[in-house]
Amino acid sequence: MVTHSKETKQSKPLPAPNSDFYDVRSTLSADEQDIVRQVREFAETKVAPVISKYWLEDTFPFELLPELQKLNVGGVAIEGYGGRGGSVALFGFIAMELARVDPSFATFFGVHNGLAMGSIYLGGSEEQKQKWLPPMIRLEKIGCFGLTEPQVGSGASGGLLTTAKREGDTWVLNGEKKWIGNSPWCDISIIWARDVEDNQVKGFIVENKTTPGFSVEKITDKMALKVVQNGHITLAGCRVPEANRLQLDRSFRDTARVLRVTRYGVAWMSTGAQMGAYEHALKYAQERMQFGRPIASFQMIQDLLAKMIENITACQCLATRMAQLHDEGKLTDAHASVAKAFCTARSRETVAWAREICGGNGISVDYGVGRFFADVEALYTYEGTYQMQNLIVGRAVTGLSAFVH
Repeated sequence: MVTHSKETKQSKPLPAPNSDFYDVRSTLSADEQDIVRQVREFAETKVAPVISKYWLEDTFPFELLPELQKLNVGGVAIEGYGGRGGSVALFGFIAMELARVDPSFATFFGVHNGLAMGSIYLGGSEEQKQKWLPPMIRLEKIGCFGLTEPQVGSGASGGLLTTAKREGDTWVLNGEKKWIGNSPWCDISIIWARDVEDNQVKGFIVENKTTPGFSVEKITDKMALKVVQNGHITLAGCRVPEANRLQLDRSFRDTARVLRVTRYGVAWMSTGAQMGAYEHALKYAQERMQFGRPIASFQMIQDLLAKMIENITACQCLATRMAQLHDEGKLTDAHASVAKAFCTARSRETVAWAREICGGNGISVDYGVGRFFADVEALYTYEGTYQMQNLIVGRAVTGLSAFVH
């Protein structure tokens, strides 16, 4: 029983934090809801107890991979090849549930399942899909996605400096990639390079540990997504067989198909980060006593909590509708960009309010919100900056491009 003051007592238990205010999970089928429940249980019982330690140490929890394998969530929304299948909404809810506990672990999963596997699923030949997707779905081989370069981020569509030159049945790759999640330890890198012959972007499956000329240096001293191991890849005369070129990819338009799906995923992850920060902040506010009362009973704290749940609910509903558009075959780049921009911007607000509610304790990892406060900064930027997403949307609504050529 919580005593508010000498005169007032709390007569009934306070509600447990619930960040699904509109019950959006109920839009999934019963089977998919059960999968989401299993993912939440895994995140809460396996990831949550250890993740702050790994975040502080800037290391990855490899011990969790066998437990993740047991969930059989590899290949969600991929039909065949041993994949879990299911709706695109299920993929989003899984990303949201993982990010609700740790955005870094959700990012690891998104890079592997969405970017790396998605590149092969969308751009690979049937032979390539048969070879690579089954072990990746089983998490026996982990992948990364090498697009961003030290000097090229937003301008990747027309300005990649990494080159690919064909020599018979071999392609020679030269260049660098930076901020590539999973790359310091994973097995497969999807490398995007500009073909010197036709000046078009093409994708290549590079086997990290056996390809001469391929090297990775871990990026250290990050302030966000510290559990994700990011790398700086160097390709120096890296020789890749024609059999490892993604056969259906001809230009950056094909790369953009993958980015559309992953921006969809970032919208869900940034929503999950809000959920986690909100729930930590609400629990803190219910328990933190000042002036003889829980601070959750103060008007200013309730105002912040209300604005947080409003942000979260808006993002959940937007992401759910986005999943419906995907299933209807109507999802465009602009739709994905609206979701990525809006959800990450709202996430910045929500986690900042969560840190504010926790006061000085909000900067400590021990109180839960500090990791979210830092990690959301990376989500706001990666897979295309906020401003770039708005230019994609602006082009769609005006019919005029504001991009500089």
